[in-house]
Amino acid sequence: MTFFSLIVALLLEQVRPFDGRTLSFMMGYFDWLKKHLTTGESKHSIFAWLLAMAPAVLAGVVGVVFHRINPALGWAWGVFILYLTMGFRQFSHAYTGIDRALRDLDLQKARNLLGAWRGASAAEFNAEEVARVSIEQGLIHSHVYVFGVIFYFAAFGPMGAVFYRIATVLGEEWGSDEDSGFSGKFAARAFEILDWIPVRLTALSFAIVGDFEDALYCWRTQSTSWNPVSHGILLSSGAGALGVRLGDAVTEDGMSRYRPLMGMGEEADGAYMQSTVGLIWRSLLLWLLLILLLTISNLLG
Repeated sequence: MTFFSLIVALLLEQVRPFDGRTLSFMMGYFDWLKKHLTTGESKHSIFAWLLAMAPAVLAGVVGVVFHRINPALGWAWGVFILYLTMGFRQFSHAYTGIDRALRDLDLQKARNLLGAWRGASAAEFNAEEVARVSIEQGLIHSHVYVFGVIFYFAAFGPMGAVFYRIATVLGEEWGSDEDSGFSGKFAARAFEILDWIPVRLTALSFAIVGDFEDALYCWRTQSTSWNPVSHGILLSSGAGALGVRLGDAVTEDGMSRYRPLMGMGEEADGAYMQSTVGLIWRSLLLWLLLILLLTISNLLG
């Protein structure tokens, strides 16, 4: 049933994308936990993180109850949870807007869209830098909002999808706050551990549907130079699979800011932005095919 849940959820999101940031209505709850329970002591921070995962447990319990009442009801609940947690259109909408602006030679619009998407100014980027950073964002977000969710949903059902999405939010919100202390470090480290297998499966899928040899070479030789390494794995594998150069310097505050080189080949441009979309879709089809084969095998078994 996982395969059919994914297909329906993807179709629903294409027809009517989820309005607003996933789980944004829960940010108040996470902020309350951080304010009142993360006192600096490690045990309090861990307890707060575990309490933040309570909605995931609830989603799992509801799914089990619904399935016992009626399997169709349990299946519908799974589709609903995927619809809330799997945000394919959350990144593809911004990506498509930037690509269209570059094709229309409207560099300022492309800069504004990229700046809003990445949460940092892109006002000094040239067209190549806009395309390069957009491809990087697209590869990373495709994993966080699609492939990571699919992995945990396939493994643990609705509870897994919500668990992964909350872990992502806590890793980003708590982990990026320098004042969070131990709670921020724990949230970031917890997400890194939870994402260890999925991020490597996503990188492997990029390699399989792209230039396999170059993807593995770049992954092996370049990924550890990027911080965080999980992003380095995705970018090096994706860049190698596409035959494009990512990372490298970008212009900010009137200066060239160094970033490690990811991949090899030609400079990024609009054509590579479209190739990235194809890479992500082929990877998604590969995942769906594998899940379908596992579903058939399970039914026959």
